[in-house]
Amino acid sequence: TVPYLDETLALVAQPGRTRVHRRGSSLLVPAEDGTEALERWYRRAARSEIGSRLDRACARAGFSYSRLTIRGQRTRWASCSPNGAMSFNWRLLLAPEAVLDYVVWHEVCHLKVMDHSPRFWALLARHCPDYRDSSRWLRRHGATLVL
Repeated sequence: TVPYLDETLALVAQPGRTRVHRRGSSLLVPAEDGTEALERWYRRAARSEIGSRLDRACARAGFSYSRLTIRGQRTRWASCSPNGAMSFNWRLLLAPEAVLDYVVWHEVCHLKVMDHSPRFWALLARHCPDYRDSSRWLRRHGATLVL
């Protein structure tokens, strides 16, 4: 099994398969070393999942971003550049949904305040009141978010 936000998906190996496909609560994966295919599936899922959450958060906050990139950085969960380019780690899909939402809101707030000043944390608290719990969870468990 593998985590997907607040769900657990069963891995079903299928000989001859080259791409991962989700069917309900199962992921159909290649029988021969499907790890690379599984990561590609998570990257595609992250673009969709994070993109829709980012769009909703920006609409609620009245901000806009210029671009979304999905990466597999080892030391960073997400970033926001001064020109509004957003980058997120696909491994966030291995975390609880609340943690993903916190990271999305964290980066959306950087569209308004680019630093971690008290003004930034106050803005984040307005949009994501429980951000401290998710931040703590990520610090404690982030290193375990691997396939």
